[in-house]
Amino acid sequence: MLSHILIRDFAIIEHLELELTCGMTALTGETGAGKSILIDAIGLVLGDRADSGVVRAGAERAEISAGFDLGAQPNALAWLRAHDLEDDDGACTLRRIVTREGRARAYIGGTPVALQALREFGEQLVDIHGQHAHQSLLHRDAQRGLLDLQAGHAALLEELAAAHRQWTELKASLAAIEDDAQHRQARLELVEFQCGELETAAPRAGEADELEDEHRRLAHASQLLEAAQAAYGLAYDGEPDANGLLSHAVDALDHAASLDPRLDQSLALLRNAQIEVQEAAAELRRYLDDLQIDPARLDEIGARLALLQSLARKHHCEIDELPERLSALQQERESLVDHDSHRTRLNAKLASAAERYRALAERVSAGRREAATTLGHEVTEAMQTLGMSGGRFAVAVENEPRAKPSHHGIDQVEFQVSANPGQPLRPLAKVASGGELSRISLALQLAATRDRRLPTLIFDEVDSGIGGGVAEVVGRMLRRLGADRQILCVTHLPQVAAQAHQQLAVRKIKDSDSTETLIEPLITEPARIDELARMLGGVRITPQSQAHAQEMLRGAQEG
Repeated sequence: MLSHILIRDFAIIEHLELELTCGMTALTGETGAGKSILIDAIGLVLGDRADSGVVRAGAERAEISAGFDLGAQPNALAWLRAHDLEDDDGACTLRRIVTREGRARAYIGGTPVALQALREFGEQLVDIHGQHAHQSLLHRDAQRGLLDLQAGHAALLEELAAAHRQWTELKASLAAIEDDAQHRQARLELVEFQCGELETAAPRAGEADELEDEHRRLAHASQLLEAAQAAYGLAYDGEPDANGLLSHAVDALDHAASLDPRLDQSLALLRNAQIEVQEAAAELRRYLDDLQIDPARLDEIGARLALLQSLARKHHCEIDELPERLSALQQERESLVDHDSHRTRLNAKLASAAERYRALAERVSAGRREAATTLGHEVTEAMQTLGMSGGRFAVAVENEPRAKPSHHGIDQVEFQVSANPGQPLRPLAKVASGGELSRISLALQLAATRDRRLPTLIFDEVDSGIGGGVAEVVGRMLRRLGADRQILCVTHLPQVAAQAHQQLAVRKIKDSDSTETLIEPLITEPARIDELARMLGGVRITPQSQAHAQEMLRGAQEG
């Protein structure tokens, strides 16, 4: 049950705080006073989308908080436990903040949550029936949605939509394969040729660097040989050479160092230098032994590099990327060759998906047909009460095997009505007048709420288009609904408002600079009588209208 609501800087409400009770509560006030603003605020805190336009002029942000008593709502408490949001005292506060820049935040019990989570939780607490519901009844989609609501198979509809999505995607994949057969054959021929070229070339990772190093050595082999031979001669095989000169220097100092220790370091350095020269000479010798002047190998390397460069240009990549390109082409070739088996697998998957979709669609159809019978009886019964004596209501659910399947199923749903005795059932959109449509809409909404055990129901001017004795009947029906749940009803009809257990008067206060909406609980009987008298007689309240209002109020209380 909605127990408390706090609104700050929302639309033309600067600050509003209300304590609400169970039973039926009527919200009344002059046209334009802002009665529906309260309903909009409740919708926002339950997860409706919002923009910066809801922020009151001159304010930085709008804030709405709604407190709920969940003591008798095990499903809502279970949802909170599942999301680690449970409050020990069985109460929960929802909060929504919208800034002037259009940013919005949502909270459950002080914890930030995603808008979808807020909406999902809110759907278990409150059901809002808008003032234009009767207009949407003329559309097939709305009729099907209301029937599905009555059937209570939301989870099954989600399964059906997922199955339809899978079926559609598989059909698209198969169609693409079939339509692309000629292109695929041409592509296969090209890929096979490219694979053949690369497989023959067999490029290796890092091969280009190795070939370029070897090509550089062979191209300058004569210069390298001449330089290495000259260095070897000067170091070890010349007259004189560095090794011999260092040997003489070591011999010269060897005896002298024994006479003067200060020569020891110089002697050690000369000996180390001689060792370094000998090692360098040995390395040069090995290099000369390995170095070859091989024009044939040079031509072979040049041709290999030219081939790799040509392939790299053809495939728009670097030489080192050719092995990866070959691997990718081989995989594509395998996929193209495997086209027939892939198509066979897709056909099998498509048949399975179609079978699953049909099975789910049949289950949805069965649920709709059962709900259609129940809804037809309940709405027909309500129509009699609402002044349409002899009227009938039915829901036609046609399952056309050749109809194009959709994510909603394979059914065509149509609301049909006979407004007067003896008349055949015809589509609602073709036969109902404005007043009849309003009453049928109300009958549908009352029937829809009968089996939905939500703690709070909100009716926003759903009684438009009716009046007189029918309005009193509507008020009584809403009052009976309020016997075991909370009903909030925005109404212009005194016959409906008189039936409420509580009444809130909505006033618009204007001055030269601003406009503000206030909501006043009408606690005393005189206050309610004056408000009902205003609704009966306009701006000027007369003793006659007050007497009529008092009679209506007491008649409602006596039941």
